[in-house]
Amino acid sequence: MKALKHISARLAGAGLMAFGLISTSAFAQDAGASATSAYVDNTYLFLIGGIIVMFMAAGFMCLEAGLVRSKNAAMQSTKNIALFSVAGLMFWLVGYHMVYPTDGFVLGGWLSGSPVPWSHGDVSVSHGKYADASDWFFQMVFVATAASIVSGTVAERVKLIPFLLFTAVLTAFIYPIVAGWQWGEGGALSAMGFSDFAGSTLVHSTGGWAALMGAIIIGPRLGKYVDGKVNPMPGSNIPLAGLGTFILWFGWFGFNGASQLAAGTIEDINSVARIFANTNMAAVGGVLAALTATSLLYKGKVDATMVFNGAIGGLVAITAEPLAPTIGSSVLIGAVGGVLVVLTVPLLDRFKIDDVVGAIPAHLVCGIWGTLAVAFNTQTSFEVEGVEQTRSMLAQFGIQGFGVLATAVFVCLASGLIWYGLKMVTGVRVSDEDQVTGLDKVEIGLEAYPDFKN
Repeated sequence: MKALKHISARLAGAGLMAFGLISTSAFAQDAGASATSAYVDNTYLFLIGGIIVMFMAAGFMCLEAGLVRSKNAAMQSTKNIALFSVAGLMFWLVGYHMVYPTDGFVLGGWLSGSPVPWSHGDVSVSHGKYADASDWFFQMVFVATAASIVSGTVAERVKLIPFLLFTAVLTAFIYPIVAGWQWGEGGALSAMGFSDFAGSTLVHSTGGWAALMGAIIIGPRLGKYVDGKVNPMPGSNIPLAGLGTFILWFGWFGFNGASQLAAGTIEDINSVARIFANTNMAAVGGVLAALTATSLLYKGKVDATMVFNGAIGGLVAITAEPLAPTIGSSVLIGAVGGVLVVLTVPLLDRFKIDDVVGAIPAHLVCGIWGTLAVAFNTQTSFEVEGVEQTRSMLAQFGIQGFGVLATAVFVCLASGLIWYGLKMVTGVRVSDEDQVTGLDKVEIGLEAYPDFKN
């Protein structure tokens, strides 16, 4: 009803203007009202999208608590609550202005010069296209996602305090530096034409590389690899892990949809809706591909955990470009992600890299795939000396690949250094005896399931 009244008023105003009955100043006021409306719509997009992305933290907690053994479930739940809090604090103190520097970039757009606390603006004035605090909140929940990826990989053998110290560095410096390359004004990758809409590489592969280095330096769980054999360690609560997957699937609509960054025009809100549809269908493709692949590889047995990660892998893959593809392309991008998850899990076991929840296949590998797939679904137009040109698919593929490589090198070096430093100074791995007892008793002092045996 409000929309009909607004349309009627606009039509009536146009008719009266034609007869000279309304002054141009009235239409200037109407234009101001439209700008205010767009400001409010854009701000709401950030706020609602941010709330939905925050709910992903609950999804990660449920997924991880379900996929660890019962003696470690309380520890995993505590880690997820704590890492979200550490991420929020560090992104306020340092991280935000490392992504969006107040003093610009140095070293050719590779490093921000603004590691200073963020502060919100005056509530009585406009902050541009949206309220600045809404943008900060939306960006903050993204950095917590990157930290959650690490949490699941190194579960069941990492000490709590060293893990949180690593999280502090990841969310204050490592992730913000990488994100600034693309999303910060003057960032090096952005200047090259690299494209990562909502963070297949900037968020998910960054978390994945950090998780990979943690898994290598900390080492596998006690008893995981013995005499050349892989010993399965089933999760304690598969329905809880399934619930976590659905929560993450839901959260991705905020993750990708609100990354449109605007909802104040018909084109923008249509784009948000299209992103929702493509995001959903990529997850569909990932689930069905993982289900089919595990059924074929394991003689008709479907691996539920790989199906769950197939959904996540499909979602990660579409995140780099959820707007441009058709529905069919979105399903295909997600399906490739689902297959990659299934193929990567045994590959990690071959190298004795213990990833408890499958975060490296779902977030790192599928993040790389989704970033490269951008070249197949977009044509980038740009101007050279006033002449509009279109970058070829091959050229865009090379740029996307360079962005992936740059992220890999920086994150592996930085996170590897921090993990190794913590290993030398504080120790990061609990003892074998403590692993047998379980981290709930050793690190938390409270069991998740006190009435049940491990």
